[in-house]
Amino acid sequence: MDLLLDPNLWMAFAMLTALELVLGIDNIIFISILVGRLPPAQRDRARRLGLGFAMLSRLALLLTLSWVMGLTAELFVLLGRGFSGRDLVLLGGGLFLLYKAAHEIFQEVESPASGAAADPAGASGFSGVSQGVGGRLFWSVIVQIGLVDIVFSLDSVITAVGMVDQIGVMVAAVVASVALMLLAAKPIGDFVDRQPSVKVLALAFLLLVGVALCAEAFDQALPKGYLYAAMAFALAVEALNIRARSKRAALQGGARGRCSCG
Repeated sequence: MDLLLDPNLWMAFAMLTALELVLGIDNIIFISILVGRLPPAQRDRARRLGLGFAMLSRLALLLTLSWVMGLTAELFVLLGRGFSGRDLVLLGGGLFLLYKAAHEIFQEVESPASGAAADPAGASGFSGVSQGVGGRLFWSVIVQIGLVDIVFSLDSVITAVGMVDQIGVMVAAVVASVALMLLAAKPIGDFVDRQPSVKVLALAFLLLVGVALCAEAFDQALPKGYLYAAMAFALAVEALNIRARSKRAALQGGARGRCSCG
């Protein structure tokens, strides 16, 4: 009871939860984009499974801290530079993010016709899809989410260990942050689906995250604060564009209505 009444403990919990939420932004964006390729009936289930796996992977890494810290040990030397297990995980995750984000941008921008046919977000995209094909697509999305969750979880756990030394606080912060991400994932995903330009911005952000992970694997860390600030600025500009487009559409609609009445 004395431990629960310790204000320092609650402050550490609040700070770590907030940090886990910030570090989980890229995870939410990745999940939202992948889940958007599923039929609407499967999206909520995919979000829950994806974020549930994220929580389990974080908790598993927290309960094996000695193994996680051992990942920083050098495994081999290539071209005069040593590589650890953590470097390989970050490099693999970064390359996967670069490939996936670039592929999605191509589908969204360069090949809209094929993207619409393959994208189950539209009603025509999955009306004729068989149950077997839909099931394979669903589990393909879950596997991709799980792979990236491991990379993001490693980054999250290492950050948590550097901030707090009580395992109970770390576990509570991870559970609380994932619960909050679960509440935010659906509104964010729906917003990204409704705004194609925002989806392209989110994919560009994932490209930056992939570059940052690859750079970190080579001990060239890029401060994530810069990435988040750039993304926030781009989203603010896009919000102004969305507002301007909606105003123009409303004015054009009103003008057409007056002309028809005249």
